Amino acid sequence: MHVLIVLAHPDRSSFNGQMAELALNVLSAAGHTVELSDLYGQGFDAREGAWHYQHRHKLEMFDVQAEQRHASDQGTFAEDVTRELERIERADLIILQFPMWWFAAPAMLKGWIDRVLVYGKTYTSRMRYDRGHLKGKRAMLSVTLGGAESTFAHNGRNGDIELLLWPLQMSLHYVGLTVLPSFTAFDVWGDRGDDAVQARLRAHLVNYAEQLERIETMKPVPFNVWADWDENGQLKPGVQGHSLVMRAER
Repeated sequence: MHVLIVLAHPDRSSFNGQMAELALNVLSAAGHTVELSDLYGQGFDAREGAWHYQHRHKLEMFDVQAEQRHASDQGTFAEDVTRELERIERADLIILQFPMWWFAAPAMLKGWIDRVLVYGKTYTSRMRYDRGHLKGKRAMLSVTLGGAESTFAHNGRNGDIELLLWPLQMSLHYVGLTVLPSFTAFDVWGDRGDDAVQARLRAHLVNYAEQLERIETMKPVPFNVWADWDENGQLKPGVQGHSLVMRAER
């Protein structure tokens, strides 16, 4: 398969950079082709704005969806968006590598999603979820966190890691991607010259390599499909809900 690794960390030599390099090496050794999109390194502009559209659909106001749809129809995306879309189209598997900052992905990665998963190309009102344009491709999150794993448990002070990552996973499912279980590296902090810190980081790399080696057989994260929802966008009676942020009726 062909793999796209999207790296969202400002320091290529960081632990996130090491994890991206490890993924490239492990997957290449397994016979796959791999390419890396280093968002900071290539100067990707995470800001969506009118200046990205030379052939505007509406000049009197900036309507993001209208401009994205027009660019999709006309094939007039900005150069950096065109490059990333071509990478996505080539990929069978997309790995998003990033640190968790303030309980979410960095703004760089959120901007990549905002600008690259464009309306009209990767999704429309009728082309979403299991009908999304990227159906048949897979995606996985690889995340580093400063806190201990216990603090991201269901009752941890930092919040349940599965709940924190679900919105990003949902975004991938929204455009049709099959989402694989995330890899989470906890407790990534401390003096890199400290033996205990180095041992902890090496253990993460070993565990990540093991997950990558079995990536072709991993069971996907369950999501509801289009047929599960009624005309009001609510689950049909008797259908099991897979949304992690769906609460019981009060």
